Amino acid sequence: MSPDAMLAMLAEAVTRRVLRPLDLAFARFIAECDPAAESSLLLLVALASRQLGDGHPCLDLHALDVLAVKQEWPASWLELLSTAPMPTSRLLAQADGLPEHAPLVLDRHRLYLRRYWNYECRIATGITTRLSEGMLPAVALHDELQRLFPAHSTGTIHWPRVACALAARGAFSVITGGPGTGKTTTVVRLLGLLQTLHLRQHDTPLRIRLAAPTGKAAARLNTSIARQIALLDVQEHVRAAIPLEVETLHRLLGARPDSRRYTYDHRHPLHVDVLVIDEASMIDLEMMAAVLNALPPQARLILIGDKDQLASVEAGAVLGELGRRAEQGGYNPATAEWVRDATGDDVSAFIRDDAQPLDQHIAMLRSSHRFDAASGIGRLAAAVNAGDSATVNVLLDSPSSNIVWMPSGITDVAWAIDGQLDRFAAQDASDQPQGFRFYLEQLRQHRPALNADDAHYRRWGHEVLEAFNRFQVLCAVRQGPSGIERLNRDIAAALLNAGLIETDRGWYEGRPVMVTRNDYSLGLMNGDVGITLRMLGPDGARRLYVAFPVTRGASSTAPQDDDAQVRCVLPSRLGEVETVYAMTVHKSQGSEFEHTALVLPDDAPAILTRELLYTGITRARRWLSVIGTPTAIEQALAQRTRRYSGLGERLVARG
Repeated sequence: MSPDAMLAMLAEAVTRRVLRPLDLAFARFIAECDPAAESSLLLLVALASRQLGDGHPCLDLHALDVLAVKQEWPASWLELLSTAPMPTSRLLAQADGLPEHAPLVLDRHRLYLRRYWNYECRIATGITTRLSEGMLPAVALHDELQRLFPAHSTGTIHWPRVACALAARGAFSVITGGPGTGKTTTVVRLLGLLQTLHLRQHDTPLRIRLAAPTGKAAARLNTSIARQIALLDVQEHVRAAIPLEVETLHRLLGARPDSRRYTYDHRHPLHVDVLVIDEASMIDLEMMAAVLNALPPQARLILIGDKDQLASVEAGAVLGELGRRAEQGGYNPATAEWVRDATGDDVSAFIRDDAQPLDQHIAMLRSSHRFDAASGIGRLAAAVNAGDSATVNVLLDSPSSNIVWMPSGITDVAWAIDGQLDRFAAQDASDQPQGFRFYLEQLRQHRPALNADDAHYRRWGHEVLEAFNRFQVLCAVRQGPSGIERLNRDIAAALLNAGLIETDRGWYEGRPVMVTRNDYSLGLMNGDVGITLRMLGPDGARRLYVAFPVTRGASSTAPQDDDAQVRCVLPSRLGEVETVYAMTVHKSQGSEFEHTALVLPDDAPAILTRELLYTGITRARRWLSVIGTPTAIEQALAQRTRRYSGLGERLVARG
């Protein structure tokens, strides 16, 4: 097949939505740069670009059969690739060969866009060099660990203590665990331990920075950190040396508008001794590479997160690859002996014959304080994570005070959603936050008097935001009968019919909105949520503003009043926002709600995965409603998220 014929075939694939216009454009770019490029290379380029759009940093040539079926590729593509010799071009480099600046890299059986190959290599180097940094002796930690983690029942492993010990031992660590397993508490005690040991030998404390991928995640960690520090059993000067401020990764690195570059990089490294990143499952390959590029060689990196949550929206699944063996432990005998000497805990049951250097720096917290053994939500999440469909079905079909599932006889999710709209939109929620009536009544009943000052209005705005965050509808998709676009429109209409909002068009009081693009001038990040309210303006007049929660450090450059509880922005100043009665499960990461209503599609099987179902379920603290057909549940349980990548192999090879 000629290159022109191949480009024509790829153009046809775009019209059939097998490829994106961007994928075709990239193939055309390669053809223009190298007119001698073989048609099979143009096909591989388009497929690699398409894979990148689906979150895969590379095209795995060994997985072409699986990908062809999953993405409904034409059979002729696979036949062409299986019969054609490996293409060559001056634009295609071998991983260890020339040309050095070719836009494509073939690394064994994986085809990369060079930028993403560079990211993987940078991450692997940044992590593995820290694995061999000097290790603290067990005796240096034992007494402090016993004080920070008081007596524990004998015969069981105190995993927070083990995680704290392993993280203090070296220059890189991962602490993973599900919701409520004590990740934040463990990290705060770890920071207290590190500062205590450091201040015994130095006059100045460690420079510690705390960060999270999004403003929402930073806000949640900010609140948790402050509460845990107040309870920390350390000397006052140690407590004062633990930072309260949590910032977004974009702010930490000094993001530049409309640029992929950051203020801090390997030439201008961060001024930090310890960097802690929460909600690390949300970090994509590019961001992790940027963090390691800006981190001084001697700085300690601690990643916190739930390895079983959804991977990042962008390419890569860094935490998932780092923690893929965390469940089984993977410790070697030397590490097990060190842990016993440092903590008194016996982790010998988690020794593996194939232990890797990376395994010695990872700990998994296993006991949830949010979901006890009898919690329906906790048991459901565990069953989903294990792919145990029998237990999932039993839990969904059994009467439960905190889990509601649509009748199993319903097979049309659109019909089921219509039947739930009034309940979610307008049902009385005095005892249980089942819908949006609760925050709208808070808005009306607690509105400040006409002569109230600005402080009263801001406290009221904070209360309305808190009330709104009690209930959230989560969707797997944006479009279709079960997508957020339809649900946001229909919920607003139901609220209007119930007389709870004045209109469902344009800007109206009570409209919740989510920022969909970083706005550095306002200090608002993608994912920040605000409520439209009639607030007091500088001239004393009441007008519509969008009230966003104040989080010290979570914003970028906008000025903040430490006494204010909300920041008010005129709607006309906001760029890209959308109504957010319903949000995607991806956008909900880093959040938790008293009541979550999870809507699963019956027309998008490729989207439904075990990780998506688990993530949606674990956003709920006390109540969960699941709207989805039995088929949708089964499809999700049978399908795990997989990101094709070479990062795991690089970490093993370099470790």
